[in-house]
Amino acid sequence: MSKTPIYFMPGLAAGPEIFHNLTLDPEIYEFHYLTWKKPLALEETIANYAMRMTEEVHHENPILIGVSFGGIIVQEMSKFMDVKKIIIISSVKSTGELPKRFKIASKSKIYKLFPTQIVTNFESYAKYFVGKSLEKKAKIYKKYLSVRGKTYIKWSIHNAINWRQEKPMEGIVHIHGAKDEIFPIKSIKNCIRIEDGNHSMIILKAKEISKIIHENLTC
Repeated sequence: MSKTPIYFMPGLAAGPEIFHNLTLDPEIYEFHYLTWKKPLALEETIANYAMRMTEEVHHENPILIGVSFGGIIVQEMSKFMDVKKIIIISSVKSTGELPKRFKIASKSKIYKLFPTQIVTNFESYAKYFVGKSLEKKAKIYKKYLSVRGKTYIKWSIHNAINWRQEKPMEGIVHIHGAKDEIFPIKSIKNCIRIEDGNHSMIILKAKEISKIIHENLTC
């Protein structure tokens, strides 16, 4: 029996290492790990970026799994290819699920004023953008953050804050932590809730997430 191909897209600035704690059965699934490309320019649209990412997918009707901003990217990718299923973790399905501070930042454009040294330093970026609570957790998953190019970081922040998707796509499986600091669950609808999960739960709650993924792929 052929294995089911799964393509994993990590979160902003992260590498494939964030998925290494998952316990999905390699006898059933074939794992492929996508990595962030450098944007062609700061002005590159998220749609064009997602279209370029589909060039890294070499199977028909794969499963796409994305974390945080990677969850947004896999949704955009699905507009250019047929997929069997989309699973997003610690992410959002529509503009309406973005937190209020993202909407304020989008209107004020204040994020464009961030000094380069802040944007390229995760710990400082966390403090300025999402508060001191995440700054404390930064050390936990600093080792998972491998992508720090200036253009990439600025492009990613701009497109995360300004993402436009009026209605959620049908059939998305959304796994979300009740204690998510980036995308508070109060703004999230129709998700599988992990009670004590925070924004880094792909690392810290990998076993529970693996079970949910498997159940949704075999139901």
